[in-house]
Amino acid sequence: MTSRAFSQCDKTWKRLALATLGLMLWQASPAAAADEPDLIFRRSTVFKWVSPNDKLATYGVDDPEVDGVACHFTVPEKGGFKGWLGLAEEVSDISLACRQIGPIRFKDKMTQGDDMFRQRRSLFFKKMQIVRGCDAKRNVLVYMVYSDKLIEGSPKNSTSSVPIMPWGAADAAVQKCGEFVQ
Repeated sequence: MTSRAFSQCDKTWKRLALATLGLMLWQASPAAAADEPDLIFRRSTVFKWVSPNDKLATYGVDDPEVDGVACHFTVPEKGGFKGWLGLAEEVSDISLACRQIGPIRFKDKMTQGDDMFRQRRSLFFKKMQIVRGCDAKRNVLVYMVYSDKLIEGSPKNSTSSVPIMPWGAADAAVQKCGEFVQ
């Protein structure tokens, strides 16, 4: 091969590398605001001199299929340059608390274990999921958070229950979650 052919091949690889980097950064950018949870607060846990600190972040999200239920979860966020660029793989330590915040109204039928919320936790292959189920015997909504990975998931998880109760004197007709499970 001539030096001109090498130069042409070099340019092709550079363009391919730039296109791949652009795609990765586009995927790492936050989704639409409606899909994002509300940040409540962050606290630093590991100080880093030059790059961003490791943090714990607490977020709030409303159940999109069940009015009157909100969940809060706390996740570790990697600092450093990898975390700053969105290249770090986040650990699977996630805590969850869900509560009734108003009258509970089901918008539609649901399946046991439906995704209530999903968020990417690394550039590729790892995501955090909050899933919802119904304990019909006790009339309780059950939420579980876990993270999974393409090859191997994590057994780390957290569960929270929301008993369906009347909300004030005007809310006498309490819905039964079992009636909304497919």
